[in-house]
Amino acid sequence: MSPRAGLALGLAVLLAASCRAPDPRAELEVVEPDAYFVLDAPRGDTQYLAPAVRFRVRNKTAQPVRSIQANAVFRRAGEEGQTWGADWQQVAPASKPLPPGEAALVVMRSDGRYYSTGPPETMFGHKLFRDVKVEIFLRVGPSGWTKMAEAKVERRIGSRSVQEGR
Repeated sequence: MSPRAGLALGLAVLLAASCRAPDPRAELEVVEPDAYFVLDAPRGDTQYLAPAVRFRVRNKTAQPVRSIQANAVFRRAGEEGQTWGADWQQVAPASKPLPPGEAALVVMRSDGRYYSTGPPETMFGHKLFRDVKVEIFLRVGPSGWTKMAEAKVERRIGSRSVQEGR
């Protein structure tokens, strides 16, 4: 092999290694997921109740992580193959990476909602109410979406931290 061919091969190997998509599981973790319901703005006498999730995305590497995106998919019990609302957020843009060891707070809510003209708490006992679960996916740069966590949405209004006054 000529020196020029060896140099070209070495550059090709370096370029291929640098083009590998990041692995969200190797770089990030979802910490303290808390799934609950939130009240949306009423319209007239109609109250709206939407599932939400609050969590932290922590960088578990020694390097800043750029371009982190989160996706939450909500599904109702008995309809696991169907999406009942979702949310998407840019957690850390490429221009402001998440520093090593740091965590970013993420709060996401479904666009699927329950509604009623009665008090919001009574919706949990309605015969048509179905429990909800949320799946949390993360993506880093060009990586694919990676499922990082799953949680049952608890039958309560507000996050634990709000209820505890934190």
